Amino acid sequence: MAIFSVTDMARIAPLYAPWPECMPRATLDGCMGEAWANAACTAAQVFVGGFSFLAGDAACPEAAELAAHLPQSHAGGEYYIASHEPEWEPVIEGALGERAVRGWRYAIRKDIDHFDPEHLAQLAQALPEGYTLAAIDGYLYRMALANEWSRDLVSQFADEADYLRRGIGMVALHAGELVAGASSYVVFRGGIEIEIDTRLDHRRRGLATACGAALVQTCLARGLYPSWDAYSTASVALAEKLGYVAAQPYVTYTVAGAPGQA
Repeated sequence: MAIFSVTDMARIAPLYAPWPECMPRATLDGCMGEAWANAACTAAQVFVGGFSFLAGDAACPEAAELAAHLPQSHAGGEYYIASHEPEWEPVIEGALGERAVRGWRYAIRKDIDHFDPEHLAQLAQALPEGYTLAAIDGYLYRMALANEWSRDLVSQFADEADYLRRGIGMVALHAGELVAGASSYVVFRGGIEIEIDTRLDHRRRGLATACGAALVQTCLARGLYPSWDAYSTASVALAEKLGYVAAQPYVTYTVAGAPGQA
C-alpha cells in the first residue's frame, strides 16, 4: 500500500478546512472514524459513519488508491464517497467503475442565526394525540439499536456507555414503542451531526419535525452545534422548517460493499 493510517490529524486537517460539512470533523477532532493519506499528506481520506471523504491533490499517484480504499473496520454493505473538489470525481469513477453510482446530497449552511427558539418549541410540542417525546436513555438506546429502521440513531457509538457519555437524542413514543427519533449520528468537538428516522407506519404525522426541533433545542441549550446535511430534497425541506438555510448540492457516490482493505 502507498497510503498509511493517519494518527496525527493536524497533518491532514488543512485539506478539509474549506469544507462546509461537519462530519469529517468527527475524525479530525479525534472523536470517531479514521483517516488515511499519502506519505506527503497532500491527499487524504476520512472515513466515518459509512462515509468516505476525499480531499487534497486528486492528481497525486496515490489518489486512486485512496478513492478505492475501504477500511477493514467497515462492517460491510454500501457506503458513500464525497469530495468538495470536483477533480476527485473522475478519480472515483475510474477507481470504482460501475460500483460507484453518482448522486447528490445537499449542504446546509452552518450557522445558528436563523433558529427561532419559540418556533422550535412550538414544533416540538405539536405531537399528535397518543405520542410523547423522551430523551434517549439506556433503555431507549437498546430499543433503537434492536430495530433496523432506528439503528442509525445510535449505531456509530461503541456501546451504550459511549452513547450515554457523548451522544444526545430525542425520540417519539407511541404505546410504549419507539416510532421516530432524532439523534447524534456522529459527534465532533462542539457539535453533532443529526440523524432523523421514522418508522414506516408512523410517517407523515409530524414526528420527525417534533423530534428534530426538540433535539435542536437541546443542542443549542448545551452550546452544541446541531449540524444537518441533507440526503434528499425532503430532508432539505424539513431542515428549512426547523430554521436551517440550504446551501448547495454536492456530488456523492453510493458504492456497493466489498471486503475491507488493510
